[in-house]
Amino acid sequence: MDSRSLINESRCMFFNSSSKDNRCAVILSVKRATGTFSLLGCVFMLFVIWLLRRYQSLAQKMILSLTVAAFFDSVAYVMGETHPKGSLCNFQAWWLTYFDWSALAWVCLITLNLYLNLVREISTNRYEKFYHLMAWGVPLVMASLPLLKGYYGPAGAWCWITDDHVAWRFGIWYVPLFSLIFLMICCYARIICVANNRMQSWRGTFNPERERRKLALQSRLCDRTRIGEYYPGAVRYTQADLIDPSDDDDDDTNVLFYSPDMTLKDRGP
Repeated sequence: MDSRSLINESRCMFFNSSSKDNRCAVILSVKRATGTFSLLGCVFMLFVIWLLRRYQSLAQKMILSLTVAAFFDSVAYVMGETHPKGSLCNFQAWWLTYFDWSALAWVCLITLNLYLNLVREISTNRYEKFYHLMAWGVPLVMASLPLLKGYYGPAGAWCWITDDHVAWRFGIWYVPLFSLIFLMICCYARIICVANNRMQSWRGTFNPERERRKLALQSRLCDRTRIGEYYPGAVRYTQADLIDPSDDDDDDTNVLFYSPDMTLKDRGP
């Protein structure tokens, strides 16, 4: 049996049918299409981040890291057809697992960072190295465990944990995935609750920059000019010398008052 036959058979293991079944080809086409759209979206995001220089604050750096992880995750979906069991198939499965986990980790860490900033009111700038350690280190462990055990191989329309080790699929991916999704839902519910309470409290959510833009817009749309009565204070007029205005009609400098510490700028000829 040649390598092409092995590839065709591995492609259709998902349905346990013959290699002439085109359902696997449809799945691969959808996989490549979604991966391509995701890849283009990541490239666009990276271009916007570079163009607008949105990589200064910790939150912006975390979004940049998430985009990078999603970019390489998309590459895994555009890699091509399923390979027969071997080193190339193991690499594809490891790559897919690692960057799936990395993207998920960054989403969770962004949620955690928002929770700490808004709910707990904790500055998280010192956690940047810890975030990177978790987002790149934990996926490395989770992706390497099946590789060390030899559980990677053809798994339907792509290479992943084989059908003989379904429990590992749930332990490595599905159970952590849905558990983290549930925790993120709880975090966002708490974040929304706290934000709404602050909106209704005396503390509010005052943002000087937003208020400045709002006032600038109002000044453009509405005429807020007010004319009020001016109440002058007591003014004392003194003169160093008696000046006759008729002596020099060309001099347009009028001195209202004089003090020894005051100097007038030369106005030129």
